[in-house]
This record gives sequence, structure tokens and C-alpha cells, in this order.
Amino acid sequence: MEETLTPPQFLIEFDENQIAIRDTIKDFAEKQIKPHVLEWDEAQKFPIEIMKQLGELGFLGILVPEKYGGAGLGYIEYVIIVEEIAKVDPALALSVAAHNGLCTNHILVYASEELKEKYLPDLVSGKKIGAWGLTEPSSGSDSAAMQTTAIKDGNYFILNGTKNFITHGASGETAVVMAITDKSKGKKGISAFILEKGYSGFSAGKKENKLGMRASETAQLIFENCKVPSTNLIGNEGEGFLQAMKILEGGRISIAALSIGLAHGCLDTSIKYAKERKQFGKAIADFQAIQFKLSDMATELEAARLLTYKAAKMKDEGKDISTAASIAKLFSSEIATKASNEAVQILGGYGFVKDYPVEKFYRDVKLLTIGEGTSEVQRIIIGRNLLRD
Repeated sequence: MEETLTPPQFLIEFDENQIAIRDTIKDFAEKQIKPHVLEWDEAQKFPIEIMKQLGELGFLGILVPEKYGGAGLGYIEYVIIVEEIAKVDPALALSVAAHNGLCTNHILVYASEELKEKYLPDLVSGKKIGAWGLTEPSSGSDSAAMQTTAIKDGNYFILNGTKNFITHGASGETAVVMAITDKSKGKKGISAFILEKGYSGFSAGKKENKLGMRASETAQLIFENCKVPSTNLIGNEGEGFLQAMKILEGGRISIAALSIGLAHGCLDTSIKYAKERKQFGKAIADFQAIQFKLSDMATELEAARLLTYKAAKMKDEGKDISTAASIAKLFSSEIATKASNEAVQILGGYGFVKDYPVEKFYRDVKLLTIGEGTSEVQRIIIGRNLLRD
């Protein structure tokens, strides 16, 4: 399977550096992550020590130039890293994606040089973990309906409100937060700010008890007359919503990468089990019904990988990825959902218990059709782009 699935040859051919990156993160995932996956999931433990090790390896500043301490890599490498981690633990892959693609990337793409120099080195090294605050209790897919406000007061903005479902909401020490600075302007009245834990009035709220992705911490961010220096405004007032939407485009590539990693994990486990499990005097891999399931999983996984690497390649080339990223995210997350379902079915009763990884894949995968824009939102984006004059 490895030979046919890596890499999609008509799009790219991995160079020596990319192969070395893949082998490094694969080895790290097998040795440092895999032995603890069940423990972290059961305890809902966010393994911040592992995140710091990933920072030391350069995997928390994948897209950040070397002058800020980052790895200076592109989206192809980003997909490789997220995919390999997700084969072993989608929850940790989600944390790596959120840290790299949302908080850190927002600062990299839109913040002033002064803010980049101040915040990026600690984020890329793993000294500080990043959070990104857009979603609120009353605004999910309709993110422009947020209620958090930022009122100018001298050299500060005073933030009031709550953010919901925030990855690293409790452990994150640096957060990019969107808030309304001019309600009369709608989407164009939303701005983005960098906040630090320790700011007066800035705290973490409820930590969510989740179905899946339990080792990736999800919590509320609460702002109660929180004073943020006006110098921590990212870009200009009113640009925050557009910034967030563009950041989410890249984030969809990371969720697609996470999806293909999870689907690949399901396929690998299913193949291994089907060869070993015997019923009616022979391995279940000999039964056509099982072979058909494996064939469909492999075919859909290959198609998802091609779409995902295509979007990553386009992003690296500076092309418009609005449609490509949505297609990759939509298709990859949907086939990952199907792959996890089929994996549980192939393993039967063993697929329903925690002794095998497919039980966790089955729980983890559901978030992938929701986060970074639901499947329904992706279809809206794709449809609008197709019909645009």
C-alpha cells in the first residue's frame, strides 16, 4: 500500500528533504506518541510535553521563515507532517494543525513585523502554545454573528465576550482573537488581536468533555473588561473577518491532511486484522466482501490524497485555493468518516472495543466534517465559486 499511496506522482515527487521529514515525524509518532494514545484519550490529557518536543524538532513552526526561528517549509511538508501524526493519533494532529495553521499562521501572514518578532519565536519553539478564537456560543458557521466586542480606550482596546470550542483554550498562552470594533459595519467591523495569558480580564472557561479528539484540549476563552494594547491589533481595524476567512482556507488543507492520515490508519489496521483474523477456516481477507471494503477504502483514500496535495501545491504556488481547499476538505473528511465506519465493521466486535485503534478513529473522525467549516459550508463555498460570474 505504501508504494501506491505515497506520493501522488502526477502532482509532486517528494524530494530528499521531504522524505527525511516524513521519516522523522513517522518515527517520532511511532515511538513517542503511539504508546500513550489510549492513556491520553481516556484521561483527556493534552500532552503539552509532546508539543514542546515537536517544537524542538521544528514541527510547530512549519510555515514560519527561519528568521523567526521557524522551519521555513511549505504546505506540502505541512500535509506530510499532519498526515503522519494523524495515522497514529488524530487528536495530537489536530493540535499541531491548530497551532501551526491558525494562531501562528495568522500572526505570520497578517501581523506587523514588530508583532511577528515578538510572538513567533516562542510559538515556533513550543515555549508557548497558540490558540485561535473565532467561534462563540451563539455563532458557529455564521461566524460574523459574533458578540465579543473590542472598544477603543486610549492606548488599549477593552474586550468583553466569550469564545467557544477553542483548541488550547486553557493551555494556550498566546491567542489570536476576533472581536467587533464597529458593529455598524457588520463583517467589516470585526478586527483581530493578539492576547497573552496574564492580561487582566482574560481567562479560560469550561473545558469540554468530548466524544473524540479528547487529547486535544478544547475550552472557552472569557474576556471581562480585558485590556489589550492597541499595538496588538493585527493589521487595521475592520480587517479581522477577512483575515480569518483566508486563514481558514489554509486550515482546510490541514483538516484534509488530518482526514487522509486517519483514513490511512483505518486502512492499515483493517488490512492487518483481515490477514490475521480467521473465520470458517481461512483469513477473512480471503472473502470478497472484505476485499471490496478494502478496495473502496484504498481508492477513496488515494483520491483524497491527490486532492489534498493538489490544494497544498496550489497554496505553495500562491494560487487561489478557495475551491481547491474546500473540495479537498469536503471529500477527505467524508471518506475518512466512511473509512472509520468500514474499519469498525471489518473488525466486528473487536472494532467496538479500545484494544484496537479503529474505535478511537471512529470517535475522532466526526469532528473533521465540522471543524474549519462544516461539510455543508464547504458545499456552499464550492457552489458559489462555480456559479460566480
